[in-house]
Amino acid sequence: MFPDASNSTPALDIIDWGRTEYQAALERQKALVLLRRTGEAPDTLVFTEHAPVFTIGMRKGAEQHLIWNEAQLKAKGLQVIRSNRGGDITYHGPGQIVGYPIISLQARRDLHTYLRDLEEVVIRTLATFGLQTARRDGQTGIWLDTRKICAIGVAVRSWVTYHGFALNVNPDMSHFAGIVPCGITDGTVTSMQAELGETIDLDDVQARLAVEFKNVFRNTAAPHEQS
Repeated sequence: MFPDASNSTPALDIIDWGRTEYQAALERQKALVLLRRTGEAPDTLVFTEHAPVFTIGMRKGAEQHLIWNEAQLKAKGLQVIRSNRGGDITYHGPGQIVGYPIISLQARRDLHTYLRDLEEVVIRTLATFGLQTARRDGQTGIWLDTRKICAIGVAVRSWVTYHGFALNVNPDMSHFAGIVPCGITDGTVTSMQAELGETIDLDDVQARLAVEFKNVFRNTAAPHEQS
């Protein structure tokens, strides 16, 4: 508990949940959101890997981008879950780093800037591994030309964020064949492993993400007061 959070600038907690089921992780996020709203927890960045799952976001028609039928999904051990995050359909699974920032935007109330900052964290991280990535006009996430390496889908409740980003490090890329990833019709998906030609240490990437998150968001932390 952080009883003095309403009277001081909160620190940033970094938490690693390890491997989680998507629905259970969502409930844990919601609990953290409530604690952040009431000032009982500081801004928090959660890392996790999910068991294989397709999640369908709030974008209209996203469910139409599921390709595999029930038999194929069962054979691959994949769940399909509807999510209240923004965006289309995407895949989560082992070898992918998922980051869930539970942070207060009360001081600036600018979701667009928050998204750009979140993208900047991933762009800076990938640059340290020799990958020069960028945003793409009209698209969310992080790209190498027309190849998407990181999906981003967020939600906000009373100006506290949840959901976040999913960075493809060493995932089983064959699972993306079961969907039209993020509804992409003029591109594809990729991973750090595919781009660099070797397996990448997830702990190294996660550590760098934490550093860059602190660098990008260090001046945005502020006490959260419910309006």
